[in-house]
Order: sequence, then structure tokens, then C-alpha cells
Amino acid sequence: MRYLMIFQATDTSEGGELASERSLTEMGLVMAEMAEKGVLLAGEGLLPSSQGFRMQLDGGGKRRVVDGPFAETKELIAGFCLIEVASREEAVEWGWRCLAADDGNTGTLELRQVAAPEDFGDEFTPEARAREATTFLKAAENLQKSNT
Repeated sequence: MRYLMIFQATDTSEGGELASERSLTEMGLVMAEMAEKGVLLAGEGLLPSSQGFRMQLDGGGKRRVVDGPFAETKELIAGFCLIEVASREEAVEWGWRCLAADDGNTGTLELRQVAAPEDFGDEFTPEARAREATTFLKAAENLQKSNT
């Protein structure tokens, strides 16, 4: 089971205040342990929404780009981790460890299960599955290149 761990933004993170050395160290240790145990697939912190934008497409095909910042901090995210675990309970345990390590930067952590191929039924044809596998192999290569 894959879960996306979504770290909720706060007024502090949206204000551009950086995480403390302690928080970075503690979160780094938890993420290193998750990686070592094969749980961590990806994870990043995000810059404030003032440095982002939203794209909108209405029913008539009209496109619009709206620059941040965005007002509702409680609806924004400050970072994420993508994990793969055996159960919901294991995801919860890792979530508690991440929240504790985050040193009060985030008060809320949302976990959302990632859809698996079987969740799409017959509509997800063998051809579509093969195309997805090829696409994500290439994406992994791209990520490797960007990290070097």
C-alpha cells in the first residue's frame, strides 16, 4: 500500500520561516530510517505558496494562471512523503514519527492512500498498464539525473 503523507502548512511555513536545525536533523533521521527499511519512495519540503501558482481550466476551455500567495493556510501543504507500507497501521506509525520529528512545524499530517492498478478495474487495460510502467521507469531516470 502506498500513502502520500501531506504535511499541512502553517502561518510560519507560509511566512517563509525556515525549519530549525533540530527539525531538519530529526526529520532527516526518520526519513533515512524509512529509506533504509524500504518504506520511503519520495519526499520533499515545499516553498511558501507566494512562490507558487495555480492553473485553472473552466468548462469552456478558458485557461487561467493565478499567482500565490493563497489565503487559506489550512488548505495548503508544506511538504510531502510518499511511502510504501504493508498496512494502514504501519502508515499511522510512520506518520506519528514524522509529526514528532517535525518539531512543531506542522500540527496536522494527512495520509491519503494512492490508487493501485486494481482500483481502476477493466478500464486500465494491459496496454495502459505497460505504458504507465514505461513512463514511470523514465520518470525514475529523470529524477536520478536531476539529483546528480
